[in-house]
Amino acid sequence: MPKGAYTQKQERKADHIAEGYRDKGVSKKEAEERAWRTVNKQDSGGKNDGSGRSRSRSAAAKKGWETRRRHTATASET
Repeated sequence: MPKGAYTQKQERKADHIAEGYRDKGVSKKEAEERAWRTVNKQDSGGKNDGSGRSRSRSAAAKKGWETRRRHTATASET
């Protein structure tokens, strides 16, 4: 595993997966290899740009936010 190529969450995930393989009797080296293959498959590789919460909202999210905002404003006036 290249240093700094994965997030802390991905490293924790790989450790957890490797532990599960070790519990099943797989060698330490093989368990780590399988764990990193699994993490790479699930997360599409190492650190990815754009991961995490996006700054822009979808049209549906904007509409819901506006509706909640109007509802809260009218409820607090009464």
